[in-house]
Amino acid sequence: MKSFYSFFRKPFLILLWLMVVGLFSPVSMAMVPVTDAQKLETIARAFPEMTSIEEKQQIADGKLLAWSAYKGEEILGYGFETDDVTKIPAYSGKPVNTLVAMDIDGKIRATRVLEHHEPILLVGIPEQKLFDFVAAYEGLSVTDKVRVGAGNNKDVLNVDVVAGATVTVMVVNEGIMRSARKFAQIMGIAGLSEVAKIPKALIKPDTFAKADWETLTGDGSVRRLMLVEGDIDKAFEGTAAATKGHHGEGRKQRMFIDMYYAPLNIPSIGRNLLGDDQYKWLMGELGEGDQALAVMGEGQYSFKGNGYVRGGIFDRTQLQQAGKAISFHDTDYYRLDDVYIEGFPGFREMAIFIVRNQYDFDLGTPWQLELLVRRQVGALDSIFTSFNGDYLTPEKYLDRPEPVVEPEPEPLWVSIWKERAFQIIVLTVALAILFVVIFIQDVLVRYPRLMHGIRRAYLVFTVFFIGWYTLGQLSVVNVFTFMHALQGDFQWSLFLLDPMLFILWGFTAMTMLLWGRGIFCGWLCPFGAAQELINELARKLKIKQYDLPFAVHERLWALKYVILLGLFAISLESLSQAERFAEIEPFKTTFLLKFQRDWGYVFYAVFLLVINIFTRKVYCRYICPLGAALAIPARLRLFDWLKRRKECGQPCKVCANECEIQAIHPDGSINANECHQCLDCQVTYYRDDKCPPLVQKKRKRTKQEAALSKIPAVQIDDLTVKSGA
Repeated sequence: MKSFYSFFRKPFLILLWLMVVGLFSPVSMAMVPVTDAQKLETIARAFPEMTSIEEKQQIADGKLLAWSAYKGEEILGYGFETDDVTKIPAYSGKPVNTLVAMDIDGKIRATRVLEHHEPILLVGIPEQKLFDFVAAYEGLSVTDKVRVGAGNNKDVLNVDVVAGATVTVMVVNEGIMRSARKFAQIMGIAGLSEVAKIPKALIKPDTFAKADWETLTGDGSVRRLMLVEGDIDKAFEGTAAATKGHHGEGRKQRMFIDMYYAPLNIPSIGRNLLGDDQYKWLMGELGEGDQALAVMGEGQYSFKGNGYVRGGIFDRTQLQQAGKAISFHDTDYYRLDDVYIEGFPGFREMAIFIVRNQYDFDLGTPWQLELLVRRQVGALDSIFTSFNGDYLTPEKYLDRPEPVVEPEPEPLWVSIWKERAFQIIVLTVALAILFVVIFIQDVLVRYPRLMHGIRRAYLVFTVFFIGWYTLGQLSVVNVFTFMHALQGDFQWSLFLLDPMLFILWGFTAMTMLLWGRGIFCGWLCPFGAAQELINELARKLKIKQYDLPFAVHERLWALKYVILLGLFAISLESLSQAERFAEIEPFKTTFLLKFQRDWGYVFYAVFLLVINIFTRKVYCRYICPLGAALAIPARLRLFDWLKRRKECGQPCKVCANECEIQAIHPDGSINANECHQCLDCQVTYYRDDKCPPLVQKKRKRTKQEAALSKIPAVQIDDLTVKSGA
């Protein structure tokens, strides 16, 4: 073969110059900071009716940091940073901090990215795409279920994914919606609360016990509110309606009203008071969730009032529960004429009031019957006072469901793994197949056509499925991120965000410990597979191949380790800078961005692919820092299953000459740090028509068989007969 160096000397120098100019020219390394004035401007845009804004400070007893927007004295909403509420690390290991402006109804009025460190957005995808993605949340509610790329799911709101930055935008989605929901829970916005919601108590439908009036009033089933004149006078003391003059003790003790009240939906109360027929009729009149109350009174004061007219409300009687007042309209009233319970004393005034379902009345929560009393002051004015009768439903009548605790949202990585189940299953099956291939390689390599067919099919799968479909190209940046995580707040959740990378790294670590780096570099690296397939095609087309002399080739191995050490040194100072210089890997351009970026990056990646027309895997052999990073720990591998013969190297050099990445030394030994486990040498090892030692043995065997076939066969019986004669 012609010398690679002489053929490609000038093009190589041109490439080196373009790489330096295109990859390492000064560019913006971080997002432009958002000033405090710009933050206030965003909040002002969210609330155009705002007249003042309270500076960012602690609210809700120090649980939150937020700006508060006002219209006069009325609170309009809040502005907060997602990092101040909940931090979800993104692909870079750091969260994407976003400003969210939300009104008191839970509507998101404005959003703005404040800070991010995502490498794909710093070098690759325009930041504006992230800004546009975040802007899509304006107008959504904190109670909405929002998913990224869920266009086919009618149960959730869909926001479009940013191609090439799927993990980043999924983290942004979680950061905005979780922060907004947690903020709303703490502030009690949109019906959300930190406290576990207690479901309404349920009436035991089949619990009934025959009882008389004395029993029901004695156990609290029927409660009493009794007021005398003295109670009323005392309530109005100090007001314009206070009783004037001195009145005797007899007047003070005179009955004002004696009231009894009870819920009728409970069978042991309602059926005993009304009788079975009237109880059944009443239950049929009630709507779902309605509650009926019996109110009975005796005395000089009417709990219904004399001013009640059709279409109006009862202005003397209402309920109170948990700070909520429940009034009764004419449509909520039924006459109560007959009470059938034994021992019933009889009352001058009786009524059934209906508490409608809209009030969310709970029999399991204490409530009060409120009696309003009015005294006239002058011709037009009146003064009111009220008296409350407490009621707590006896527990024997109720079933109490368990409190509904809002479940913690599942971790983001769990959601991602569920959504990518198909990809995970296919990749897992493919890795299992590869493991079997490597495990039974001694059997497969005896069938060259089958082995080569399996390998080519797997390389195609690696390029198209792992590389372009799942974006599963590993990178040296992953190594630096992992090392930095070990030095700081290590969280597995960060690495679980991308299931493809996590599974591939797990499999690579396992096979690296068992057999070295070659399983990944030779079978699972999409860029390496693309190079090999291009070279395979070129060889089929009989395109002349060029190789460096082994001495030069061996020296160039060190180049990728030098590049790795340089990137590592940069990462110690700044991980984002190291990610920038890691653009020496063409992976992002080729697979993540599919060549949709600046011409310098595209030219560099295309050149590294095209050069494989004339020689195999230049990038993998001499430049790849990821390969170098994998080779270092791979020296601890447990097994070396690649077989060699004593003739390998001296005198036989067939495998060394055919090894397309030149991983076999002239002495016949295999450099495991450079071997890509293509198994071509193992195929040759078993071929008696190609491996010289086997060819020689086959020739000797053939000659021996041929010599034996020429010796004439003699019949033993014939010889015996002749000798006897």
